[in-house]
Amino acid sequence: MLLVVAFALVLLSVPLGGGRLSALAQLELSAVWLLPAALSVQVLIISVFPDENSWLLPAAHVFSYGIILVFLVVNRAHTGLRMVGLGVAMNAAAIAVNGGVMPASDFALTLAGRSGATGEFMNSAFVGDAKLAFLGDIFAWPDPLPLHNVFSPGDVCILVGAAILLHQVCDSRFFNAREPSRRRLLPIKPL
Repeated sequence: MLLVVAFALVLLSVPLGGGRLSALAQLELSAVWLLPAALSVQVLIISVFPDENSWLLPAAHVFSYGIILVFLVVNRAHTGLRMVGLGVAMNAAAIAVNGGVMPASDFALTLAGRSGATGEFMNSAFVGDAKLAFLGDIFAWPDPLPLHNVFSPGDVCILVGAAILLHQVCDSRFFNAREPSRRRLLPIKPL
């Protein structure tokens, strides 16, 4: 939920940068159906069948990231989506080498007020001897704050990439490489 709120704030920043959210209607993306498919898989494993004790839930978790990566490769022409793809790849790598679970640091989990094992499938949890632990959920939004949770470097890349994409598509002055600088250079006077 923390990343959803952060993404909503990025969306709200577009008008602050002089951009038009209506420009998103002209964004041409291919295979968009892959995103709800991946989200459906994640909702099923986290919310509908979390107490299934089988290899299927971790495998489905890794598979959902594979679906997202296919979407991002198909749409790689968009600069912001390349950064999103980097973040998704970072998360997918950490999840894949840790048995389908995003490894979370014990410190970050404690800071975020998230306790240990519940007996259910957790998409993010402490993993003893985690591989690629530096790509795991090592950051925390602390417990006294609303939406306290843990997040990864990949999540940060995903959010930055989404911001770049949104601001470029919506012609915002933030993150927009297409727009020339509005600063006027002062002429240099000879001595």
